[in-house]
Amino acid sequence: MDLHNLLVFQDLFNDDVFRDIEKTISRENLNKGAVAAKLINKAEQLGLSGNIIRSYMIYTVAHQSNCVSYAVEKSGGKIGKSLYQAFCHDIELIEKLLLLKPSLLLDCDLLDDYEPTNINQSTAFNLLVENLDKAQTSKDKADVFINYYRIFGSGDMADYRAFRWDRDEDSLVGIKHFETMKLQDLIGYEYQKQELLANTKAFVEDKPANNVLLVGARGTGKSSGVKAVVNSFFDKGLRLVQLTKEQLIDLPVIMERLRDFSSKKFIIFLDDLSFEEFEVEYKYLKSAIEGGASAKPENVLIYATSNRRHLIKESYKDRGANDDDMHRSDTLNETISLSDRFGLIIYYMAPNQQEYLDIVDGLLKQHGIELSKEELRVKAGAWEKEHSGRSGRIAQQFVTHYLGQVYNK
Repeated sequence: MDLHNLLVFQDLFNDDVFRDIEKTISRENLNKGAVAAKLINKAEQLGLSGNIIRSYMIYTVAHQSNCVSYAVEKSGGKIGKSLYQAFCHDIELIEKLLLLKPSLLLDCDLLDDYEPTNINQSTAFNLLVENLDKAQTSKDKADVFINYYRIFGSGDMADYRAFRWDRDEDSLVGIKHFETMKLQDLIGYEYQKQELLANTKAFVEDKPANNVLLVGARGTGKSSGVKAVVNSFFDKGLRLVQLTKEQLIDLPVIMERLRDFSSKKFIIFLDDLSFEEFEVEYKYLKSAIEGGASAKPENVLIYATSNRRHLIKESYKDRGANDDDMHRSDTLNETISLSDRFGLIIYYMAPNQQEYLDIVDGLLKQHGIELSKEELRVKAGAWEKEHSGRSGRIAQQFVTHYLGQVYNK
């Protein structure tokens, strides 16, 4: 097993655990206890189980960027014939390492079937392991890895569903604790959810899709809907990039960065968006959506939420009261043209009394609690009157309070 003959995975030798395993195989390293200790440490850090040499190698190959993962990203999922042959050559070598029983190499039986304190919960990684178990030949395994790179990417792109933009580092940074909500967990607003789902599904499937503005009353689930729909299509290559209003100036750079990940789809998410008259960042957003010198990448859409239908604040002066602007219509068009550039506008109205009670009832049932109609009306109604009106957020706050009271009894 001469691992120095690797063609695509030479960067594996930058990994100290891999180097130690290779040296132990070639009998250059006789400190087997130290190698076993490193593998146990990695198993606990990464939540790896079973044959730890196999699990660690699969994890490392999946997460370490290489010329194949790069080519898959740039080409939208395809690689050249010669590169594919080189990749199959390397997988055949790595496969021998995957079949190696740790106890035969390191005299440590517990590494043959290790049980970590916390098992790795990554959807991407666990699906990769499952598909590799089904693959029969080294070529089949190579195809599994290529499909993994196409759907999930490598490194952070495979681990994270959502990212933020770090201006100082000029890079995307994974959001570790992104909310795991699902669309079916959101109560009410069925029409709005279906509109959002249908547009996003078309986008993921390379069909025509619009940029989306979700507008309406506060606390009605606009942001939750966007996050839930991203979770729905994570295994189809969809990712979210959350930006602040101040970061809109970086949109051209971010767009070009996302263009490089052509096998992925990205939703740039602007939450609670609105602009005061003196703020000019909206001009970057207008240019990015439509009309800029560089066309928006085909793998990027922009979703924004706002409490305002017109994202730029209007004043009575904009409508002509005491106005000395000779081109008042131009000024007014400037303020409303940003909203018009979103092809799909989804409205979220504040729920009426019955809709509010239905939301509370649905949330309680998710926790196995069912109140009578009268008890629901009295308790949830009293909570709504003590707070800022009816909304999904107020309903959730009531449920949280109610559960706390129940569990404290």
